[in-house]
Amino acid sequence: MMKVYISVDIEGITGTTYWKECEQGNLQYEQPVLQMTKEALAAVQGALDAGADEILLRDAHNSAANIDMSVFPEQVRIIRGWSGDPYGMVERIDSTFDAVFFVGYHSPAGGDGNPLSHTMSTKPYHITINGVETSEFIMFSYAAASVGVPTTFLSGDEKLCEMGKDIHPGLHTVGVKKGFGGTTENLSPERSLKLIREQAAASLRQDLPAAKIKLPKHFDVKIVFRSHLDAYRKQFYPGMTMEDPHTLRFNTDVYYEVLRMLEFVIL
Repeated sequence: MMKVYISVDIEGITGTTYWKECEQGNLQYEQPVLQMTKEALAAVQGALDAGADEILLRDAHNSAANIDMSVFPEQVRIIRGWSGDPYGMVERIDSTFDAVFFVGYHSPAGGDGNPLSHTMSTKPYHITINGVETSEFIMFSYAAASVGVPTTFLSGDEKLCEMGKDIHPGLHTVGVKKGFGGTTENLSPERSLKLIREQAAASLRQDLPAAKIKLPKHFDVKIVFRSHLDAYRKQFYPGMTMEDPHTLRFNTDVYYEVLRMLEFVIL
């Protein structure tokens, strides 16, 4: 039996360029959330094409109640809402899964690959782990790795896909758009869906154990906040040190502690 976990965000799906397109309650939200659903479904179809028997789909954007559940086949279970679990965007992942996909992900805070670049919230200007620019993709692909699950597929902006390949040698990617300042250059939505389905399937046809990565033995996390007010307040998290009015640092040998800290400090 093959189990696949799929986490889906919206700022990296085809077309999204403005924040209001990603926020419920705006008229501009309707089309992006439809494409989010379609790209999630394409990833599901790719997993099924490659022989997946069970899929856990995580709606991982904002309210976590975006995706239209009615379009998914019976092999799919869907997580909606937030419990506060530090695993967040890959909540309920465990060692029983054969692979994890990330769909619609975006470049990190401080990055220029997407007009919507950020990491978890708009509070951090910049986050690194062991000197590596830290996106939500890196945060949660590391979370998957911490329970022995390989990351095999990523779709989103091209810059993030390039960064992902540097860390995950078995990663199959689909860059659906490029960011230039406040603009995006996108594939056609149908082309994105075709490529996502194809590459998601291909990613499961490799030697999955060989796609696993080894996590570092130590994690040195640096967070630069846009506002010194946020940095001042968050310095009181246990184990945190302040380097300057905008910069906090956290060190640990346990990746779960990184996730727990980020859950409380940057949201």
